[in-house]
Amino acid sequence: MTDHEPGDELFARLRDSDPAASLPAADPDRVARLLEDAMSHDTEHDTVTESRGTGTHDRSPLTWLVAAAAVVLIAAAGAFTFTDRGDDPTTPPTAGSEPSAEPTPSVTDLTMPGAAPGRCMVPNAELLSGAAYAVDAEAVSIAGGVVTLEATEWFAGDPTGLVRVDQGSADMQALIGATGFEEGERYLVAGTDNGQVMVCGFSGPYAAELAALYSEAFGS
Repeated sequence: MTDHEPGDELFARLRDSDPAASLPAADPDRVARLLEDAMSHDTEHDTVTESRGTGTHDRSPLTWLVAAAAVVLIAAAGAFTFTDRGDDPTTPPTAGSEPSAEPTPSVTDLTMPGAAPGRCMVPNAELLSGAAYAVDAEAVSIAGGVVTLEATEWFAGDPTGLVRVDQGSADMQALIGATGFEEGERYLVAGTDNGQVMVCGFSGPYAAELAALYSEAFGS
């Protein structure tokens, strides 16, 4: 019959089944307390009396069992710590990562109409109600003859965050009776289905009279 070291049978059992698989995640502090209690505990029938001088040859089966259990508990605690850190929602982003870019605002582009013979028609709610675009907006920037307005209210057309108007030349504006835009001012702007600004008093700086015309035309 072959002699076996006291720990051979125990290690064979550990290889056959993983006792840590069914254990819940252990707190490292609790593992330390359990290990300390296990190493200092005297059972009713077995007392650990070995000393460091005996080495590993005269260790009792209880000592090997305690050591194996300690290994299992420490391994489980390590796995818990690793997993917990990986799922930590407060983990800072990877260095060098770029923040998400803000979405580009949608834009409606309009242009000033060309010169046309004849005189302007008196602004009226019936004609204005047929506008493809109508918006209450503030001029936020002017560059290269193009004014960008930030919409606050849409009366007609698919709403967008911004409206861009190509003003054309100052002479053209004077010829067709269009009002020039100034940054920081509020405007009521109407446009046709071909993307041209309605001039001759249908579009202009915000005023009570023009606002009442828009209210009549669009029922706002």
